[in-house]
Amino acid sequence: MKKMSNIYESAANTLGIFNSPCLTKVELRVACKGISDRDALSKPDPCVILKMQSHGQWFEVDRTEVIRTCINPIFSKLFTVDFYFEEVQRLRFEVHDISSNHNGLKEADFLGGMECTLGQIVSQRKLSKSLLKHGNTAGKSSITVIAEELSGNDDYVELSFSARKLDDKDFFSKSDPFLEIFRINDDATQQLVHRTEVVMNNLNPAWKTFKVSVNSLCSGDQDRRLKCIVWDWDSNGKHDFIGEFSSTFKEMRGAMEGRQVQWECINPKYKAKKKNYKNSGIVILNQCKIHKMHSFLDYIMGGCQIQFTVAIDFTASNGDPRNSCSLHYIHPYQPNEYLKALVAVGEICQDYDSDKMFPAFGFGARIPPEYKVSHDFAINFNEDNPECAGIQGVVEAYQSCLPKLQLYGPTNIAPIIQKVAKSASEETNTKEASQYFILLILTDGVITDMADTREAIVHASHLPMSVIIVGVGNADFSDMQMLDGDDGILRSPKGEPVLRDIVQFVPFRNFKHASPAALAKSVLAEVPNQVVDYYNGKGIKPKCMSEYESSRTLAP
Repeated sequence: MKKMSNIYESAANTLGIFNSPCLTKVELRVACKGISDRDALSKPDPCVILKMQSHGQWFEVDRTEVIRTCINPIFSKLFTVDFYFEEVQRLRFEVHDISSNHNGLKEADFLGGMECTLGQIVSQRKLSKSLLKHGNTAGKSSITVIAEELSGNDDYVELSFSARKLDDKDFFSKSDPFLEIFRINDDATQQLVHRTEVVMNNLNPAWKTFKVSVNSLCSGDQDRRLKCIVWDWDSNGKHDFIGEFSSTFKEMRGAMEGRQVQWECINPKYKAKKKNYKNSGIVILNQCKIHKMHSFLDYIMGGCQIQFTVAIDFTASNGDPRNSCSLHYIHPYQPNEYLKALVAVGEICQDYDSDKMFPAFGFGARIPPEYKVSHDFAINFNEDNPECAGIQGVVEAYQSCLPKLQLYGPTNIAPIIQKVAKSASEETNTKEASQYFILLILTDGVITDMADTREAIVHASHLPMSVIIVGVGNADFSDMQMLDGDDGILRSPKGEPVLRDIVQFVPFRNFKHASPAALAKSVLAEVPNQVVDYYNGKGIKPKCMSEYESSRTLAP
């Protein structure tokens, strides 16, 4: 147990980012009122984008669904964010009108924004503010954000609803039904939990399976009343009421192990007026699955190893290593940016890797003996065993290989991503959480094989791996931001979206005057969630239940 507890200690202490005692997850729900559209004749199709501030720059964290033709939208998708008590976390909520023909953002589509800190929302529980546009209030429009702490129970439920014989509300076609589920709070207010998609022209719809946290569904109280309403969607935003029913999470749990739960969908007006009224249709819950959520530490403590691989850019744009202006210049006393970034990130990753052996590769150079260009050569020149002993071993291999290389080009990183992906895909055969791969790419410029790289990343997003790219030097890295899925969804050239966001890009220059810990924190902050998303998404539990995990209270 000694070794595991050491890993745990270092896990808990490393920068405090992976399991800071103050770290709480918070769910934010958003609604807007009185959104005015630039086009007075039509109502907007609003979507709210959540941005967070990091090192003075705003980056997108997530966005809600788009609600068609609506001036008072209540969004179903919620934002889950990490709350650090000890940090000021600045948030910006932007409302955009997203027309159906394009999903991008144009300046003209901006309907207003609101800035605040996460602390303000958490302390007030409910924060309402006017939307501002270019510093002025945007008409009478406002935004309300409600915060709810995820209390220890991160489990989530997968629900699959259908209905049959719903009332027909449309003259020329059949109803277009969708279902809304509300939680009834202790103060009798209603909170939207989920809104399904619309199934067009169908009185016997089967809605898509969806996931929702137990916390969000019933605040951890299985007997809390849930109100479910079926609507007939209308393009003008005035949806027709079909019927409603009440339930509880306890009752929904009856749909486990292949059983179904059914409710009559009732329209109270019809019930009061019509003598022989039975119902307005039947709603069926076909399955209810409960998924246990495991944390990053559960996996690490269960024996999951982080396999850390480094890839270094040896293209000619770095400058001749013998010249002191070169990014690869080896100064007797001052490590260059490549070494600084390598050591800052590597020092932390090595805590999670028991053998401390790191494969290290180079790309974009001509290598001895034939001096052919290679995009994935071992920097110790041992192709059969590219591993170096510890971060120090990587540093030494880097310094000794530099004089033997001819820096060349182009800057292709797809081959190295594919190489690590090959190891990661062999790991998937074990069907257990034993190895997760992190590839650190250090590069000085814009990559040349963008299409192949996008393809490689989309493929890798299905595997237990993450890619961290640190941009060294002063090149224009705007293309690289595209690989980091924070600004919308990265797609392969064929249009296939990434399964999960696995790339983190940071320019080293943002951290030139900061401590190595600040760089590492920024680069590695997303890794714990990426590890958890991968294994939880695949339904893979930690290998062995650690003492740490079994001490966490398990929900019934």
